[in-house]
Amino acid sequence: MRVIAKKILKEFWEKYSDSEQQLKSWYREASKATWKNPTDVKNEYPKASILKSGRVIFNICGNKYRLVIKVNYLRQWVFIRFIGAHIDYDKIDSEKV
Repeated sequence: MRVIAKKILKEFWEKYSDSEQQLKSWYREASKATWKNPTDVKNEYPKASILKSGRVIFNICGNKYRLVIKVNYLRQWVFIRFIGAHIDYDKIDSEKV
């Protein structure tokens, strides 16, 4: 998968250093993945939440932070749509970010 906007992740882990290792690991794993459908994501990340419109939510640092991505399975692209504290996640519509 081609992960678009790694800069967003980097800016986040520079501000919240406790998230750095998990976000770097997620980025490496996602970059090497060849997800063809939501089931492939769930097989690799059983706790991920699959939403409509190709959105997937990952818990980072034991659910302290949330990562929302949009996946284009056909083109093998992952777009970072949101990364933030759980309290900030509660303020967004994850299906529309």
